[in-house]
Amino acid sequence: MEFDSAQLETFAAVVDEGSFDAAARKLRLTPSAVSQRIKALESGLGQVVVQRSKPAKPTPAGEALLRLARQVALLELEAIAAVRGTIDAQRIPLAVNADSLNNWFVPAMLDLSRTHNARFHVHQEDEEHSAEFLRNGTVLAAVTADPRPVQGCRVVPLGKTRYLPVATPEYAERWLEGRPLPDALAEAPLVVFNEKDVLQHRLLRKVTRRKLDPPTHAIPASAPFHRAVRIGLGWGMLEDEVAGPELAAGRLVHVAPGKYIDVPLYWQHWKLESGILDALTAAVLRAAAAGLRTSRA
Repeated sequence: MEFDSAQLETFAAVVDEGSFDAAARKLRLTPSAVSQRIKALESGLGQVVVQRSKPAKPTPAGEALLRLARQVALLELEAIAAVRGTIDAQRIPLAVNADSLNNWFVPAMLDLSRTHNARFHVHQEDEEHSAEFLRNGTVLAAVTADPRPVQGCRVVPLGKTRYLPVATPEYAERWLEGRPLPDALAEAPLVVFNEKDVLQHRLLRKVTRRKLDPPTHAIPASAPFHRAVRIGLGWGMLEDEVAGPELAAGRLVHVAPGKYIDVPLYWQHWKLESGILDALTAAVLRAAAAGLRTSRA
């Protein structure tokens, strides 16, 4: 079948806005017109593409269609810009992990904004899970920890982030001193970002060779997470560029001296002949070169 670009645009709007009514407001249509477009799209496909939930979500069949809708919208904007000689605002949905957002990634967005009329919509997601946003069509590109390309995507190595296990001196004195480290770590409270954050537990296995389940605080925001470690709520894994000055000043100490976790990062983006995606990739690679360790470091 041939796809109607208006139907694809409406479908993407329903997913982005979370409901038929919100999509209607965005597109300046009536809710009835939005519903009719979606029904016509589903009738032509012979499959339901939108879960009528709160918020509305794509079905498995809809995920493949959403990828197409995003690609068509991007290429249409670029074609119009080439014909008119003007650049309309282009929506660039991305998935990026919290630590990259807090450190090296935002300069890449600034870099691109100087040459392109881009509007970024960033989904914050753990690097181990961000590739799923590519699979379901939510984003055009993502920073991931997975070197395996999502179908229809290219993968470019970016470098790696090094994480150090650290705590305050007072915390270390209370929980870690005077006993074997593996035994101490079995009981010492730790801080994780959320349930997807496995860095601390990877370090535990690396140090103790055991599967431990110590008391855990989950704090799903970078600044409060860092502060929780800095004030002694628990030990946690901090990026070396964040932990380094604190260690040098004596405000933090190593929980397991000489131990660390390196997380390689990759840039995955759709295989499209797109000027803005090429420019974004170049900007991301420049920012990564300035802010991440190389694979040899």
